[in-house]
Amino acid sequence: MKNVKLKSPPHEPKPAKATTRRTGGRAGPRSAYRPAEVEEIFRRFAVQRPEPKGELEHVNPFTLVVAVALSAQATDSGVNKATRQLFAVADTPEKMLALGEERVRDYIKTIGLYRNKAKNVIALSEKLIADFGGEVPRTREELVTLPGVGRKTANVVLSMAFGQPTIAVDTHIFRIANRIRLAPGKTPDEVEAHLLRVIPKHYLFHAHHWLILHGRYVCKARRPECERCVIADLCRSPEKTCDVPAPLVELPPQMVPAAG
Repeated sequence: MKNVKLKSPPHEPKPAKATTRRTGGRAGPRSAYRPAEVEEIFRRFAVQRPEPKGELEHVNPFTLVVAVALSAQATDSGVNKATRQLFAVADTPEKMLALGEERVRDYIKTIGLYRNKAKNVIALSEKLIADFGGEVPRTREELVTLPGVGRKTANVVLSMAFGQPTIAVDTHIFRIANRIRLAPGKTPDEVEAHLLRVIPKHYLFHAHHWLILHGRYVCKARRPECERCVIADLCRSPEKTCDVPAPLVELPPQMVPAAG
């Protein structure tokens, strides 16, 4: 089977055929799009949402770290409901530590895994005070040393709090990258590395939010709403049901209220 060379379907554009590239001695699927097509995909996302925003409410880098850590296996809206009152009384590591684990639990008990998350919030507050003078560090290597903070959380903080162009691969981005064959990968780390290779540098800063919002509101997990998709004509997903792109117009500004 390995030595049989399959011919491409006669009318399928060559870039749509899955191919492989060697990276570090391992084979991995390539993007199904030419660079010019990726450029066009993100150009349309930029027209649709010129200033995309994350939907987790926060008031400073510390509350952002806490909110993102709490969002694991939870929805942004569910986290926001829990943290509005929490951040009103504890928006610094010192205030959070003074609040104590039990009271933190009371504020976040509507969030899944709240007991373990409360422990992590207190532990990361302690570490920020002990090792970083109460300030949130600005490097991924330091951020991932905080309890409850992994690579995805660190990337979100670097992007949203400190303006660094990163790709935080959550469930939406992992699904989208594989579903539309933009940056296929078997793990979040593979998808992140692939996206960093294919996304044009000038779109990289907002790419994380464009892909999340596209996955959350259009290319949904259960059934993609292809009729509402601005890249339906470019999309190479086997699941797509429409080839006609939705009108390319700027969407109304996102309503993301501040916490407090």
